[in-house]
Amino acid sequence: MNRPKLIGLTGQSGAGKSTAAALFAANGFTVINADDLVRAVYETNPACLKAVAASFGEDILFPDGTLNRRLLASRAFADKESTALLGALVHPFVIAETLKILKTVSGMAVFDAPQLFESNIDVVCDVIVSITAAEDVRLQRILARDKLTVARARERMDAQYSEAFFREHADFVIENNGDSASFAARLLPVIENIRTGVM
Repeated sequence: MNRPKLIGLTGQSGAGKSTAAALFAANGFTVINADDLVRAVYETNPACLKAVAASFGEDILFPDGTLNRRLLASRAFADKESTALLGALVHPFVIAETLKILKTVSGMAVFDAPQLFESNIDVVCDVIVSITAAEDVRLQRILARDKLTVARARERMDAQYSEAFFREHADFVIENNGDSASFAARLLPVIENIRTGVM
């Protein structure tokens, strides 16, 4: 059975991937959210939790065995090495779940993943779309969204690939420095090109 056409949607934190994913969904694409899959894996896969706790400390688990996501994030996003370690532990589980979902999808699917390249799933994507935004814009969005300190927000930003990397490895790059209407005006023609096969 042929798998659906897979679009990789990625970019740095605060760039606007969620807004982009919503626009893809509104135009008939099945959206697979990597962050949702990570949460599901943490909740349903004890082997994954055990591996993460062994690397980041048993105290990242609450007494009932569930994950203290805030504590894990503070450690995993402290530097690029820690972020890469967490990815190496979790990505295989997420990829397995993604492939299962793709078997049930017809048409086109979007894999919304901030760590698209780190997980190596970019190699099976037919098209890659990177969302970019200026550093100060991304910082303000992260602060408003995640209620982090500036220092924590910058740690998270610094743990990711540079904007230049996302630009270099994408088929389409959409900037998102303004309001939602201007962003949609730039992204919708790209979505239509992908949907109709005009590249």
